[in-house]
Amino acid sequence: MEANHILIVEDDKDIREGVEIYLKSQGYEVFQAGDGIEGLQVLEREEIHLAIVDVMMPRMDGIKMTVKLREKYDFPVIMLSAKSEEVDKIAGLNIGADDYVTKPFTPMELMARVNSQLRRYKKFMEKLEKRDKENVYSIGGLEINEDTVEVSVDGKPVKLTPIEFKILLLLMKNPGRVFSADEIYERVWNERAINTDTIMVHVRNIREKIEVNPKDPKYLKVVWGVGYKIEKQ
Repeated sequence: MEANHILIVEDDKDIREGVEIYLKSQGYEVFQAGDGIEGLQVLEREEIHLAIVDVMMPRMDGIKMTVKLREKYDFPVIMLSAKSEEVDKIAGLNIGADDYVTKPFTPMELMARVNSQLRRYKKFMEKLEKRDKENVYSIGGLEINEDTVEVSVDGKPVKLTPIEFKILLLLMKNPGRVFSADEIYERVWNERAINTDTIMVHVRNIREKIEVNPKDPKYLKVVWGVGYKIEKQ
């Protein structure tokens, strides 16, 4: 498994290097910066999974740096401060920091916070990914996204009419299941089926758009005398 990348932004070189030793001993890959400006430059070059940012620094302090990085990144930020005043802490957390450690701190305390924040972030990203994938249905090279109303075949976009999209979505959500023309009509138009000849025309049009060879379809199959289905791949 690839190591997490951690950025330490701290103007005290001894603290930076001390923290780096402990982080590396835990298997993390570490990047250093001496102030907020340098820190933002590292973010442009490297993929960072967590930042440890000192509040008080020359040129650009940790509060300003965190405000700037939050415009583009959502990884966890742990702030360090030599002060124990709540004002610093509140300012840090209000501008998007996730946690706060007051100096002097023990390496073990900082490691515990780093590990905890990375665990939380990983769970958050997994949930996000799962949610994003919930409304995307794929069969072979055919993909339909219910949220963005997009269809693609082998990565190439396909333009469908709203009705064609609804028919294909119904079939894609239920791969292998055969739907009669009446059933498709009632599900898509939300009314009782009277004339279902239109379904045959829509299915033919969908095939023309999604199949390499519409006469020998790979995806949208006719089950003679019964109805239509999307073939399980």
